[in-house]
Amino acid sequence: MTPFTAKVIDVIRSIPEGRVMTYGSIARAAGSPRGARQVVRVLHAMSRKHRLPWHRVVNAQGRIALAEDEAATLQRLYLLGEGVEFDSQGAIDLERYLYRPERPEEPLPPE
Repeated sequence: MTPFTAKVIDVIRSIPEGRVMTYGSIARAAGSPRGARQVVRVLHAMSRKHRLPWHRVVNAQGRIALAEDEAATLQRLYLLGEGVEFDSQGAIDLERYLYRPERPEEPLPPE
């Protein structure tokens, strides 16, 4: 396992319930600002093995990036179950729900 992959796994594990991160924000936190596609590969290959909270990872627009309907529905249900809200277009308000590892104790802003 490369050091970057190990860091990505650690960052994803650190995302608390009720928060999300984008592929790009995970890559930046793991030390490779241009590594968003590598984050996708890590999630695809290692989510089950490392029991990663894969459902807390969304795209830069705050949307579920999965194309498969069943997986996308499951991700949405998991996030709703954690209190993450979606707007009428299916996007998550990243200003409200984005987790920033550099500020782990930051509370959710009021609605």
